[in-house]
Amino acid sequence: MADILIPTVAQGLMWALMALGVYITFRVLDIADLSVEGSFPLGAAVAATALVSGYGVTAAFLLAAIAGALAGIVTGILTTKLKIPPLLAGILTMIGLYSVNLHVMGKANVALLRVDTVFSYAAGMGLTSDMAMMAVGLVGVMLVGVILYWFFGTELGCGIRATGCNPVMSRAQGINTDLSKVIGLSLSNGLVALSGALLCQYQGYADINMGRGAVVIGLAAVVIGEAVVKHISPNFAVRLTGVLVGAVIYYLVYQVIIFVGFDTDLLKMFSALVVAAFLGVPYVKKQLARKHHVKGGIRHA
Repeated sequence: MADILIPTVAQGLMWALMALGVYITFRVLDIADLSVEGSFPLGAAVAATALVSGYGVTAAFLLAAIAGALAGIVTGILTTKLKIPPLLAGILTMIGLYSVNLHVMGKANVALLRVDTVFSYAAGMGLTSDMAMMAVGLVGVMLVGVILYWFFGTELGCGIRATGCNPVMSRAQGINTDLSKVIGLSLSNGLVALSGALLCQYQGYADINMGRGAVVIGLAAVVIGEAVVKHISPNFAVRLTGVLVGAVIYYLVYQVIIFVGFDTDLLKMFSALVVAAFLGVPYVKKQLARKHHVKGGIRHA
């Protein structure tokens, strides 16, 4: 059981970085950003190419984050300056990044054979392979989570949160909402690219199709995490923690489904149904409660 549980939790932690990026756009900015499906393999492509070229792990992560942030800036400019709807802007960026990713790698995939990665360094510290994966994932999400909590407590971070909550009132308070959106999208896609850089080292290769379904996985982690922590506290730190927990729960459920013999060809459909259920159930419950209230009012009139 431990042989299955530890790698599954570790993988969930690595995907949690991507889920945090999706959370920033989906919940903080209230934008459905599909460019993450392009920035995720972009981070993997840049990191893998940097590692194969001998630049080292630190440079690989840094370059991947910068590349993802630039992709987010493109989406932000399309949205704020050209007034393209955010959903369409994300699709345009995603399509453009496919060619960029191919150009970065020079081919459809890059293998990391006999290349030192962050996991090989962790294993060199005396950790087993599974524990190395767990340690890297845990340190990564904790570090990013603390930085995000600090950032969104600053004046700039609060401005981004206010922009997503009420852009009209934010502009009335002197907040540059266009800049807030660009920074938020840049931060989001930078985190997604970091996740891609981490996953490619975990898998041992970067592939042009790595980002397919990434946004659904991120949304699943967000909505599951919200369902877990919604009755605990509205504190921002609790909500960020909920996203991390949601990613781990998602991958645990994912692994259980595979273990019981579920058709793997239907796993993407399962992910979509999970997101649809968690997003749709609250509305259905609200409608049922409203009908019950109306009937009760008529009965007691």
